[in-house]
Amino acid sequence: MDFIWILFAFICGFAAKTLSLPPSIGYLLAGFILHFLGFEADASLETLANIGITLMLFTIGLKFNIKDLTKTEVFGGSLTHTSIWLVMGIGLIKLFAILGLSIFAELSFNTALLIIFALSFSSTVCVVKLLEEYGEMRTRHGKLAIGILVMQDIVAVAFLVVATGKTPAIESLALLGLLFMRPIISRIINHVGHGELIPLTGFFLAFGSYELFELVDIKGDLGALLAGMFLASHPKASELTKSLLSFKDIFLIGFFLSIGFTALPNMEMLAIALLLTLVLPVKFIMFFLLLSGLKIRARTAYLSALALSNYSEFGLIVAALSVSSGWLSNEWLVIIALSVSISFVITNVLYQYAHSLFTRYKDVLMRFERQDKLAEDIFAQPCQAPVVVVGMGRVGMGAYRALHDQIGDQVWGLDADKVKSQWLTEQGYQAFYGDGEDAYFWENIDLSKIKLILLALPSVKDSMSITSQLKAANYQGKIAAIARFDDERAKLELFGIDKVFNFYNEAGVGFAKESIDLYEAR
Repeated sequence: MDFIWILFAFICGFAAKTLSLPPSIGYLLAGFILHFLGFEADASLETLANIGITLMLFTIGLKFNIKDLTKTEVFGGSLTHTSIWLVMGIGLIKLFAILGLSIFAELSFNTALLIIFALSFSSTVCVVKLLEEYGEMRTRHGKLAIGILVMQDIVAVAFLVVATGKTPAIESLALLGLLFMRPIISRIINHVGHGELIPLTGFFLAFGSYELFELVDIKGDLGALLAGMFLASHPKASELTKSLLSFKDIFLIGFFLSIGFTALPNMEMLAIALLLTLVLPVKFIMFFLLLSGLKIRARTAYLSALALSNYSEFGLIVAALSVSSGWLSNEWLVIIALSVSISFVITNVLYQYAHSLFTRYKDVLMRFERQDKLAEDIFAQPCQAPVVVVGMGRVGMGAYRALHDQIGDQVWGLDADKVKSQWLTEQGYQAFYGDGEDAYFWENIDLSKIKLILLALPSVKDSMSITSQLKAANYQGKIAAIARFDDERAKLELFGIDKVFNFYNEAGVGFAKESIDLYEAR
């Protein structure tokens, strides 16, 4: 990557961060500015973008349970949404043509269908980055959104196969043999330890899978996704994911920059792109109504729909393929690129206020919630113990064990990952499934019995959101939280959290206290 790309990416990313926007929005802007200044993307930028997307799909797979794809709300919601979107989209294009917009009037039925199809997908990159930033990948709405994205990716691969006429080779059946290699791969992962070999192992597995699928004429990105899902149940899957996080984020900068290099727009193209983004509320409403109709709770349906209300980078792939095949004009490639970019900005800005917006419009949204709920959305009533640890990760589990040693069964744990909650219960923990950011959860338990809540969460935003929900539910007890840095600690204290522990400082204090006992015992 040329230094000029790094310079503009940093400046624009820093500017976005200063305005409380995700840096990825700045990277998008940097790409358009560089293109406007006359710089051209070369093969290295495309390579970086491809690496970022491959690593991202691999890490998605590591966090995803393949059984989730079989749920009606995932495959039914995804495929039904796409089908209705195509019908409604054709109707909207005809409406725009009737209103006198010549660029729509000139479209044939097949071309219009291609454009609507390109805009039917939601952005895997945008949604995953968003959910990771807010620590919501393992929540109910996070898993639902990811499941729908995976289904869309499968449809995308099917389209590419049909459009390019590239059918999988007969040798692709040999890939089934990889199922028998799982014990060997698991032993290799266990043997690499915890050092620099961990991220290298992730690269090897992600790109090894990519190349294997490409060899048999199947899109390599699908191979990376399936490889991650194949290894999702491995004990070191979480460690693999964390080791690849920084690499993935760096390489994805190339992807965001590359969007800006797609083409330069004129005012007419920008106006059409803005018009297309005005259709995003339709996408949101369709997702919300569909998921609510499939017995998903209103809050889950709302958050999933909001995250998915954007256009996808796959739209650019469809448009580029259509342009090269002569099905679409170059100007539509630019329009779709602009629409994708603007939709990223809108989603990132709106999602910052997702939970507060739900609280404000809760009464309206709850009208669409079905009385009969899915088994997965029915919370078990937690015990009446007065101390709660929210977030049963490594810090939360450590806090739980320390408290249990002192007060026994007077402490219980809460985690938004149902599978993990079940595993913790099997291991003897008093753990329950529930999303602490869900006001519905706190409203349906007796908060008067709870005296202390520990927020063992890595995200400051999550801790603040849960604190807001507790205040709204009239919680009168004490709240403690953790922070990694002093500025985060100050922010949480100003927000009203009673006690904030600096994660690194407290670890050092605990280490010293334990070690001094050894010294004094000489």
